Amino acid sequence: MAVEIKVPTLGESIVEATVGAWHKHEGDPVTAGEVLVELETDKVTVEVTATGSGVLSRILKPDGATVTIGELLGVIMEKVEESATPLHDGTRVTATPVARRLAETHGVDITAIPGSGPGGRVTKDDVIRHGASSPTPLQTEKVQAVTAGTPAPAPAPQPASGTDAERREERIRMTRRRQTIAARLVEAQRTAAMLTTFNEIDMSAVIDLRKRHRESFRERYGVGLGFMSFFTKAVIGALKAFPLLNAEIRGDEIIVKYYYDIGIAVSTDEGLVVPVLRNADRLSFAEIERSIEELARRARDSKLTIADLQGGTFTITNGGIFGSLMSTPILNAPQVGILGMHKIQERPVALNGQVVIRPMMYVALSYDHRIIDGREAVSFLVRVKELVEDPERLLLEG
Repeated sequence: MAVEIKVPTLGESIVEATVGAWHKHEGDPVTAGEVLVELETDKVTVEVTATGSGVLSRILKPDGATVTIGELLGVIMEKVEESATPLHDGTRVTATPVARRLAETHGVDITAIPGSGPGGRVTKDDVIRHGASSPTPLQTEKVQAVTAGTPAPAPAPQPASGTDAERREERIRMTRRRQTIAARLVEAQRTAAMLTTFNEIDMSAVIDLRKRHRESFRERYGVGLGFMSFFTKAVIGALKAFPLLNAEIRGDEIIVKYYYDIGIAVSTDEGLVVPVLRNADRLSFAEIERSIEELARRARDSKLTIADLQGGTFTITNGGIFGSLMSTPILNAPQVGILGMHKIQERPVALNGQVVIRPMMYVALSYDHRIIDGREAVSFLVRVKELVEDPERLLLEG
């Protein structure tokens, strides 16, 4: 009996995906519930699991293929489909379909291969081992192509010797997520009148507070006290004072939001994602830190859902964790404001008529000039600066 592997529902408004990577090859045994293939959507990676046990008989959509909801990806057979080849002495040798196809591709006599599978069945690995010990070993590229159910690629042209051999190039397919990120960034720059204003923050008070309460905070709440909770609270306080930064444009209307769903940019191996911290104004410092830690972990493990990424009203991004001293963040449309944090660096500053060394951070606010004037943007960033430099005020205004 055949079990069909189909593209599942991918999420609201998502109708297609790209086959990212198969975890199994044709002829491999599978167990119900086991992950078979990953599908890349615009925002998240979806794992497709086996709904039955058996053998992966066929892969119909190879890596890189574009698929739609309900489309057939492959087939699982409850029992290994074997084919038999008669020998000269009247006996028969059985082999898996992928083993037979691999042998035919390379012109290998399958009757000369001892089988290691149940009942002496010839497997894919048997053919590969036999080819490795033969005078004409199997070509790795063709083995991979055959076992994945795709045509064998043409041999790559060999580079010339000398200087030309060092001019190496590599062709890398953009993931669907990376394509979406690229399109959204270009669209944000094309549709918004984006401008950036800068300021700097003396981080002395926050650093001192963290040192004094770090251990007790962790013991009490089970999570570290980071910088992001201070900036999240400060941003919310500034958004309450300047609500147009917490808005979006729909047609010829401005939609001002009086709830605070703060997007926290997280870098992963597959690109930047922005999970959303819902109702962040209602959360304590510990709840913010715990939520950010959980969202970041799920982002790195590709466990975020579509709901985790939708509906943010304002975004915070921290390039400082990578050493960035200053940058101009790009708007996360349809939002009209994004705050960029940067590296904390000790610098000489003037304080009360004297030059002193302070841990300073440059901050940047990119905003949509269509609805936000420079005065509001500068004032917003000054409010963030005031709140972070005097963290006790966050208890009152955050």
